[in-house]
Amino acid sequence: MTTLLIAEHDHQNLKEVTNKALTAAKELGGDVHVLIAGGEGTKQAADAAAKLQGVNKVLVAEGAAYEHDLAEPLAALIVALAPSYDAFVAPATSRFKNVMPRVAALLDVMQVSEIIKVVSPDTFERPIYAGNAIQTVKSKDAKKVITVRTSTFAATPAGDAAAAIEEATAAADPGLSSFVGEEVAKSDRPELTSAKIIVSGGRAMQSRENFAKYIEPLADKLGAGVGASRAAVDAGYAPNDWQVGQTGKVVAPELYVAIGISGAIQHLAGMKDSKVIVAINKDEDAPIFQVADYGLVADLYQAVPELTEALGKLGK
Repeated sequence: MTTLLIAEHDHQNLKEVTNKALTAAKELGGDVHVLIAGGEGTKQAADAAAKLQGVNKVLVAEGAAYEHDLAEPLAALIVALAPSYDAFVAPATSRFKNVMPRVAALLDVMQVSEIIKVVSPDTFERPIYAGNAIQTVKSKDAKKVITVRTSTFAATPAGDAAAAIEEATAAADPGLSSFVGEEVAKSDRPELTSAKIIVSGGRAMQSRENFAKYIEPLADKLGAGVGASRAAVDAGYAPNDWQVGQTGKVVAPELYVAIGISGAIQHLAGMKDSKVIVAINKDEDAPIFQVADYGLVADLYQAVPELTEALGKLGK
């Protein structure tokens, strides 16, 4: 069995979710090849992929069609490579939630989404009902198209030897979409999917200004990423890329601090695998306390500044 892992990268560096998806890909058995598709300058990402343990080959596809992560040309490239592979694996990021269903449709096979365990090369476990049940799926398709919920897999480390790097033959661009422009929010804080510590705020924050006044200073003291519940995002208190939950990002940091978050099932689905969960909420009956390792029933507008100040004193 030969598996093609499609890498998530920023056109220079591999993202950690690729290392975690590689762990799942290796559990399928057989050889694992990694596809790096992007604009010019992806050599650094390809070199990093070649050094990962268990990678047998790295394929590099450089071209203008792959520069802006458009789904159609990347899906066409994967399908063009399909005859040589039995399985196609990618991390379940927003990019590949767009690409992989298209690949499955073009190959006329069923996609197995967001797996959390590889039982055998054709059998997988995945969460359903917002993570309240685990479904075992057995695929009879000759070619498997799989996305991986990376929060449940450890990252594959770099090895001693580097795999061969080859150029992949570019596929014809279907021309179904074109890049117009982008607005990229830049931050010195770690990305949510790779952050070791996350501080999240909910609807109780009441305004964007309160996020900046209470949540962000605490996150800066901890060196943490900043998250938000869907209710806070929908209300305009936080940007969309901060959203944690069933319809946002699924995270599993070492420490997750939930402030003013009630703990709706949709939010819990995105963070309940966190190693340590701390909840601050004035409602002692809030569902978040059922999953929290440490809970503080208090007014966040008093408790959070005190916590931030105490952390500042420890830092000194």
